[in-house]
Parts: sequence; structure tokens; C-alpha cells
Amino acid sequence: MDTAHVTQLEDLRTECLHVRSGERFPTDAPVDNQGKGAAFSPTDLLATSLAACMITTMDIVSRAKGFVLAGTEARVVKHMASDPRRVHRVEVHLTMDAALTAEQRELMEATAHGCPVARSVSPDLIQEVTFTYR
Repeated sequence: MDTAHVTQLEDLRTECLHVRSGERFPTDAPVDNQGKGAAFSPTDLLATSLAACMITTMDIVSRAKGFVLAGTEARVVKHMASDPRRVHRVEVHLTMDAALTAEQRELMEATAHGCPVARSVSPDLIQEVTFTYR
């Protein structure tokens, strides 16, 4: 089964369809590359998917280990490079529940660094991940 369908629209935009759910979202080229920046750019999605994958994978592992991971948030900062144009570095700043034990924190941090997206992107992509416990 297809995962997604992407349709070119006008003005450097696309519409992305998630086949299984029917959910749709637009993309737009970034302002620094001829777009309007009116939606996630494809490179924004790459950087954001890293954080989303980290949180999702940590949630799966915490459930399997019998504890709740609630209210985790991520702030994502994407850094571009040129020659060739690419995402050079992604900062993921995770904020998590301070009630986690030292062992649970260690497990969640290792899980985040080993999520499928982190393992799938080029080893040249610098992934800077910070963990703050509130």
C-alpha cells in the first residue's frame, strides 16, 4: 500500500496526502529559496520528523516499560548549508517530565538518539539533541 501521494500545486507548493488516513497538508518552498514560507518546507518536515520520531519512539518504549511519558515537547531548529543545498544540522530541544527516574531518563535519551529517523538520515547530518526536565 502506498504511504503518501504528493501533488504539485502552483507557486512552489505541494499537497501531501497520507493514504491510510486521508489527512492532507501543504508544503511551500522556504522564503530563502523562492517560496513564501506559508507552510512547512520539505526540509522543515525532515527536521520536524526527527523530533516527532524521537517523541513517538520514547512513548512506545515508556509504555512497554510500564511508565507514562506525558507532555513531552520539542523545539526544532533547522540549519541549512549550501554547495549542495541541504539540511546541515538539526537542533532538537526536548522538554520532559522531571518525575522520571535517572534510569528512565537514560533509557529515554538513548531511545531518542536511536529512533528510526535518526538512524535513517545521512551520517553527515549533525543532530544536536538536548534534554530538559521540568
